[in-house]
Amino acid sequence: MPLLLSSQNVFEYLIAQGICTQSQQSESEIELKPAKNFNLLLSLPSGSQLLIKQEPYNREGKTTGEFLREWQMHEFLQRFPETNKIHPYISEALHFDAENSIIVFNYLKNYRDLADFYSQENLFSTKIATVVGTTLASLHRISWNRQECRDFWQNYQGASTQRTPDLTFGLERITPEVFSWVPIDGLKFFALYQRYDSLGKAIANLSQSYTPCCLTHNDLKLNNILLCHNWEDMDGDESSQGIIRLIDWERAAWGDPTSDLGALISSYLQIWLGSMITSKAIALEESLRLATTPLEVLQPSIAALAIAYLANFPEILEHRPDFLLRVVQFAGLGLIEAIQARLEHEKTFGNSGICMLQVAKSLLCRPEKSVSTVFGMAALELTHQGSVSRLK
Repeated sequence: MPLLLSSQNVFEYLIAQGICTQSQQSESEIELKPAKNFNLLLSLPSGSQLLIKQEPYNREGKTTGEFLREWQMHEFLQRFPETNKIHPYISEALHFDAENSIIVFNYLKNYRDLADFYSQENLFSTKIATVVGTTLASLHRISWNRQECRDFWQNYQGASTQRTPDLTFGLERITPEVFSWVPIDGLKFFALYQRYDSLGKAIANLSQSYTPCCLTHNDLKLNNILLCHNWEDMDGDESSQGIIRLIDWERAAWGDPTSDLGALISSYLQIWLGSMITSKAIALEESLRLATTPLEVLQPSIAALAIAYLANFPEILEHRPDFLLRVVQFAGLGLIEAIQARLEHEKTFGNSGICMLQVAKSLLCRPEKSVSTVFGMAALELTHQGSVSRLK
């Protein structure tokens, strides 16, 4: 029988693992953190904090095994010394117990998630986006086409061999079962998707072009990025270390770098699309124009993200001349994923969802024309600014 953690036995467990001592127990505090996993936050007398996570068990007494990838990322950083540069930008895993599906982290109490920061502060500094783009480029570049890195990720203990993912999400094979879980309003999504033959073809072509060639986060969105509370005081290459942290590596894989950057840009676009004023009486173009967070406000950050990435990984354009086009398409795919997530959890697909699908269709089917819409500048200007930034 696996051990089921609780606030009553967690300290005993940590002592047995050599993570804590008996003397710390009486002055420590334990707090339950609501999440999909069972999460406990332990505050120690020293002021440091630990986050202890355990995956839930299903009726068969099994878990999904997501923490294996999280720990694999930690071991990857230990195995390859050249990753030292990105250590300050990654979450800090301390202990992994595969038998009981438990993982322990240093809790980064001086950080907040980037999605929350943008939502609360409504401030979109290009400095933040530049650090994110630089960090992501470093992550991809370190492992780029390296056989030893590929072998590590594809042959890791207990991990199945990576295959090209199904980017269509089964949308090309909609079955009658969909009527049992999707509300009548939600069926509009499937009806619209089926109506746009070009959309299905664009996703199929994107899937065929998918080229696994480096380590990818594979779930890169704004709430999986932490921002340091005193980020504004951190200037220069050295002092900017740790300004952001990439967390939740549970889906990390040997993948295509365009999917990571595209997914991240999709998160920025969702801020814009989520702030639209929608109504059946308002045309799509007018809804987009009336957004309380206009795209024009976000474009400098989205452009800074891409420019920093290209400045720190210029070789990507030599190997992938269509890099920016594929990134834009993956941004569109990210919007469709967001629609599906909303259907699954909220069972809704209203006017805002229809607008999001229309934008996703434009990004996927017309990426050449969509580059300037997303970034606020043409592809040539982006690559030029990337080159200029590299020379500074």
